[in-house]
Parts: sequence; C-alpha cells; structure tokens
Amino acid sequence: MVDRTSGMPAFRQVAADLREKITAGEYSPGEQLPSERDLVDSYGVSRPTIREAVNLLRSEGLVTAEHGRGVFVRPPASIQRVARTRLSREARERNRGAFLADAAARGFTPSTSVKIRFEQADARAAAHLAVDEGTEVTVRDRVMRADGLVVQLAVSRLPRTLTRDTAIEQVDTGPGGAYARLEEAEHRIGSFAEHVGARMPTPDEASLMQLAVGVPVITVTRVAFGENGTPLEMNDMVLAADRYELSYEWPAD
Repeated sequence: MVDRTSGMPAFRQVAADLREKITAGEYSPGEQLPSERDLVDSYGVSRPTIREAVNLLRSEGLVTAEHGRGVFVRPPASIQRVARTRLSREARERNRGAFLADAAARGFTPSTSVKIRFEQADARAAAHLAVDEGTEVTVRDRVMRADGLVVQLAVSRLPRTLTRDTAIEQVDTGPGGAYARLEEAEHRIGSFAEHVGARMPTPDEASLMQLAVGVPVITVTRVAFGENGTPLEMNDMVLAADRYELSYEWPAD
C-alpha cells in the first residue's frame, strides 16, 4: 500500500517499489509483472496511477509492455559486435552471418523480420552506390530481435541490376544471405567499409526499440565493394546504444 502522508506522488511510490523488486530479483528478467488489476489491489490505488507507474518504469528501460499480453521485466540484452571475422566468406559459408554470429557469441535467440521494396536512389544512396540518382534499387528492410527484443534496424540498398531474378529480392535469401547470392552471380566481394556515428532516435525508432528516454542510437553505414572496387550494397544500421558494444580488432602488421 502507498503512504498517502509521505508527500511523494502515489505513482512514484508504486514505481519505486516495483523497481526495488526488479533490482532485487523478485521479478526476474523476462518475467511478467502482476496484472493491472492485481497491482491496483496490492497498492490500493487507481488504474491510472498504476499506468503512470508502469510508464515511468518503461521510460527507464526496466520493463516492456506487450499489447494483449502484459508488462514484462526487460531482459538485459548485451550484444558485443566484434568487427573481425563477422563478414568473412568462411562465416557466410557456415551460414553464420553477422547477426547470427553475435547471437552465437552471446547466447541469445535471434529473429529477423524482413520487408522488400523497390525505390529510386536518392542523392545519398546514389553517392554510396556510385549510380545515378533515380536508379532503381532493391531495399531489404529488416527488424532484428534478441530474445524477442528489438535491438537493431537495418536497411540495405542494392542496385536492382544486381538483384533482379535472384533470391535477394525474396524475404528468405537462403544460406549465406544476400552476399552469398551476389557471389553466386559472379559479384565477388572484395572489401567492406563502415562509417559509425551516433544520434538521438526518431520517435518511431524509440518506440520500436522501446528505448528509455534519453538513450541514443548508434548508426553504422556499411558499404560492400566488389573486387574491382564497385559498390554492391549500402546497409544503414541503427543499434540501441544501451544494448551494443562495438569491438574492432585488426592485425598489427
């Protein structure tokens, strides 16, 4: 029950108590909190008060709300993104592409939803892909989840001259992913370049990734080049900054 003489708003008292229970492990990661009705009865407050308390915990990144299911303690998804062999041909041949490799290293269950569309290249895409503005490109728009939690958004753009009549224009690109399909079409990959930045998320990004207020995102733009130096793909990635560590390794000689 809340202390109505404390001077602290009731919703903050409820949030503080739930926060303490989460921190103490009474509610473990992934576990569902009691229903709204049970919390109303437990704390002796109104439904709007409970909703304010839950919204405060959501803004702090402690819980997530799933429509029709309830409120759950947010699992501590910590992903180390090692830039070493994640894009190697050997890893792709073992069907251990970048995100799958991260999952194997950290022990989370990966899942990805994909949407395919076609558009005309804008000035930025044209510059990265070395094509004319207005050139038709294939867009692979992906939402990547770790144990059900959205941790990364990725949008790849490839000149459609490279993807037409290939599995790259399908949701499931098959073993080895889009890069394997490019190489099957004799567009052998020679190198990659990544450009890393950071910014505050857009409202849609913050909502989709359920980011706490004030949490930024990491941005990575990766360009894949053919052995002749021709750009093959531009991939814009948005990563939740509180869930990712970027690690880079390279030989000294």
